[in-house]
Amino acid sequence: MSTKVDSADDLPDKTGVYIMKNARDEVIYVGKSVSLKKRVKSYFKEDLDSPKTRVLMNQFHSLEYIITDTEKEALILEATLIKRHRPQYNVRLKDDKRYPYIKITRENYPRIIITRSISSDGSHYFGPFTDVGSVRKTLKFIKALFKVRDCKKMDGPCLNSQIDLCYAPCAEGISREDYQKIIDSIDLFFQGKYSRIISSLNKEMKEAAISHEFEKAGVLRDQINAIKDVMERQFVAFTNQLDQDIIAGSIDKKMAVMVVFSVREGKIMGKDDFLMAGVENSSPEEILAAFIKQYYANPRYIPGEIIIQYPVPDQKIIREWLSDLRGAAIKVTIPQKGHKYRLLQMASKNASVIRNQEKQVKNALIDLKKYLKLPHMPHIIEGFDVSNIAGKSAVGSMVQFQDAKPRKGKYRRYKLKTPGPDDYGMMQELITRRYQKIIEDGESPPDLILVDGGKGQLKVALNALKSLELVHVPVIGLAKEFEHVFIPQTAEPLILARNSEALFLLQRIRDEAHRFAVSYHRKLRSKELEHSPLDDIKGVGSKRKMNLMRHFKDVEKIKKASLEEIMEVKGLNRQVAENIYYHFHPHSK
Repeated sequence: MSTKVDSADDLPDKTGVYIMKNARDEVIYVGKSVSLKKRVKSYFKEDLDSPKTRVLMNQFHSLEYIITDTEKEALILEATLIKRHRPQYNVRLKDDKRYPYIKITRENYPRIIITRSISSDGSHYFGPFTDVGSVRKTLKFIKALFKVRDCKKMDGPCLNSQIDLCYAPCAEGISREDYQKIIDSIDLFFQGKYSRIISSLNKEMKEAAISHEFEKAGVLRDQINAIKDVMERQFVAFTNQLDQDIIAGSIDKKMAVMVVFSVREGKIMGKDDFLMAGVENSSPEEILAAFIKQYYANPRYIPGEIIIQYPVPDQKIIREWLSDLRGAAIKVTIPQKGHKYRLLQMASKNASVIRNQEKQVKNALIDLKKYLKLPHMPHIIEGFDVSNIAGKSAVGSMVQFQDAKPRKGKYRRYKLKTPGPDDYGMMQELITRRYQKIIEDGESPPDLILVDGGKGQLKVALNALKSLELVHVPVIGLAKEFEHVFIPQTAEPLILARNSEALFLLQRIRDEAHRFAVSYHRKLRSKELEHSPLDDIKGVGSKRKMNLMRHFKDVEKIKKASLEEIMEVKGLNRQVAENIYYHFHPHSK
């Protein structure tokens, strides 16, 4: 519970955390000190040397504090409060992506699941992970390898047990003790402790063989071999017993990117990258310290050694805190040469590449806002395209980009009902169906809509939005021929520089919408070919069917073709051509 004070003079001369708020009672800064009174009074000097502190104090309205027994407790509390309140003037780890965690549930027979929220329920968490695709693949591998339960309710043997993907604890197919051994092995797996798993499984396998449990021994042998395969796929190896996190950043005046290499048992097990916010007027040392505190404040494995670029404030206390979390002493190393230094340099180069990419993305969004005169930054952009051949198998696609990155889970595809060929009508149907659903679901529209095409496509998109009373949503067209940008109520198109990051982004979204539409169209066309009236004609196999469709585009045109026109198709002799013609004109014989 925090205590509110009216003046810095009312603060105790004790260790703790201070919380600054603005006039709207929002937390704008959290700090810690061994002397709350001395530290906070320094903010009220007439000559503040830090621009960041001057801006902070212009927003300051009220103050609260929490006393702690030790400086280490103050450090932990500070990191927790920064994560909870995300104060504007603290250096903070950006977690707006809501990275996924792997969770080992706290149940009699635990499950292994992916979650994006952490609760104090006694479960064991690993993460966060930045690549959800890799996490899903890993989880699929783990479940198949260790055969842990996947069901929420243990209400009888399910399909997984029948296809040998679960030991069926619901039907007493495995004892709780043996199941817990499996969970312990999974725990070690996520820590990268493969050698310990193999050692434990080897011991179990030998005991099973001695007890003549040969089926169990065989399963354990397969698990050992699978884990050895994982070990062999790791691509960078050093001294076998290394257990480290390598942390390096790339920092400028407005942006900081931190990269973490996780080395377990001498092998690089993964790389994660994170953006830091609130870094203006902060030193690299302060940013690195803030990252370390907030990164390890999340539930995660603590290695025996953490390698960093330079000394950081509170380094001694941070090391003590992490040692407590690990349950054993850890080292914090700042190498100047050798393989540790080379690893640090490699992480730093990765961070620099990511920072440059992020700057390009930010510049592209800033340029789009400026060129298109948008009310705010276009963080969410949706792109649309239609695909058909002479109006047949007409489909539409919608792709969504967030901060210039595709969100494939948000992509949508549509079978269009508008009779063709009518590209304008199809685009109007596509836009209408997409945003009608948005309205029904109570979701927010994007910051910008991009349609593939020029003035015509833009006009029908505007009409569709107007019919849905979404006239406030910005929409533009991008025409392929000259890459001109068409804007509502503007006679002449906007011509962006060929090397413009903004143009590159629009092209990427337009091309992705086109690719997604075409791939769906091909899929539907392929299904048409698989179930065609041509299948009933003697002498027409898959190759001749494909040649016919390439030549005539659709079955209706084949039905109307003369015998002579059919004979022009590649690969057809007269007999087959006659078979096709008379199949559709039986009364002409």
